[in-house]
Amino acid sequence: MSLYAIGDLHLCFGVPGKTMNIFCGWQNYQELIEKNWNELITPEDTIVLAGDISWGMSLSQARADFDFIHRLPGKKIVIKGNHDYWWTTKKKMDDFLEAEGFSSIQILHNNFFPYDERYAICGTRGWVNIPGEKQDEKVLSREVGRLEASVGAAVKAGYEPLVFMHYPPIFAGNFNYDILDVLYRYKVKLCCYGHIHGRSGHNLCVTGTYDDIDFHLISGDYLQFCPQKLM
Repeated sequence: MSLYAIGDLHLCFGVPGKTMNIFCGWQNYQELIEKNWNELITPEDTIVLAGDISWGMSLSQARADFDFIHRLPGKKIVIKGNHDYWWTTKKKMDDFLEAEGFSSIQILHNNFFPYDERYAICGTRGWVNIPGEKQDEKVLSREVGRLEASVGAAVKAGYEPLVFMHYPPIFAGNFNYDILDVLYRYKVKLCCYGHIHGRSGHNLCVTGTYDDIDFHLISGDYLQFCPQKLM
């Protein structure tokens, strides 16, 4: 049983006009996701999908993308990205997944999922920390609370938290201290994030160990649409 992660799939089976193929480095990305996933991941593995899953504007419009994900091997855990406009209440999402028979997909939202006897998968979307992008203190406060709820519950249950986010806590010398404070207080050792695209953006990301945290950039294009094995 292995743990993998990838973010920013940007699937568009329900809205073909939103394909990312027009962007450099994204040619045939949906085919590459399927090929690489099937070559690496077994039904016993777990894969965390770190946001920007589908271009669908509603759960019904995103159905084809969820069907694609469900048919791939492994247990999938999904967090929210800034382009996941289909996202709604956890109950509605859980009810949708159950009704459609997408039993291999679970939603990470104010909760955690044990990975094995030692670790737990935790996380939330996070919030922007990039020059030029609009920030909102209320949204940031809400995301900090969700991260605290997820990580705190895992630690209370006796697990070591593995954190997955969509937005990077550190980018281009900018530090999202509200988010980082949660990671520091709970002594989080692993933090994976996506959101950042293109070589110029990738070069500004923190990867490797920083302040005793092992950071991984897992955007789909950065990984060349090949899920990253974490453990």
